Amino acid sequence: MGKGPGLYTEIGKKARDLLYKDYQTDQKFTITTYSPTGVAITSTGVKKGDLFLADVNTQLKNKNITTDVKVDTDSNLFTTITFDEPAPGLKAILSFRVPDQRSGKVEIQYLHDYAAVSSSIGLTPNPIVNFSGVIGTNVASLGTDLSFDTQTGNFTKCNAGLSYSNADLIASLTLNDKVKARVNNLGRVSALIQHEWRPKSFFTLSGEVDSKAIEKSAKFGLALALKP
Repeated sequence: MGKGPGLYTEIGKKARDLLYKDYQTDQKFTITTYSPTGVAITSTGVKKGDLFLADVNTQLKNKNITTDVKVDTDSNLFTTITFDEPAPGLKAILSFRVPDQRSGKVEIQYLHDYAAVSSSIGLTPNPIVNFSGVIGTNVASLGTDLSFDTQTGNFTKCNAGLSYSNADLIASLTLNDKVKARVNNLGRVSALIQHEWRPKSFFTLSGEVDSKAIEKSAKFGLALALKP
């Protein structure tokens, strides 16, 4: 087990794996073979009712560079190139999908004994920028995950998570929220934060203030949406 807290995506992973991993309601098989040169080829097939899905993944390692190429039954080609430790604790990842020309993304990760940081940006004219940070240890960690849309100028994601694990207990708490803000030509500034506290059930808090008349009272609103 590593000393550091790991990336934000690992918060709650042990708890999710304990509850959901390896439970199958579909028919699935996976075969992995290795060539004499060290190339790993993994074939996966899943049968969901009358639908059959399959993909083939090839992994090639050369020193500190790992290339993963996956082809699925829809003729999508997924490519991920990972540069491991160009500097101590650093990892750079380039990923893209063919034929989707807007899928390119560059991600930088930095891992420390007591912190982990990850930042990614889409390779598009108006990309979405993601940032996440975690502090703690491999036992207890606290982190946040943010996304910013450069085209609209809005934060599209604002999440936070807490994780704790030891030999006898695995627990995690995550708050996945949606944050939006806007300004109109009259100078009215509005902001909204939305929390999905269970699937399809949302709690929303919003507010509006007139930037040209700050002395006036701001407007606030609350909403609760429940769906079975």
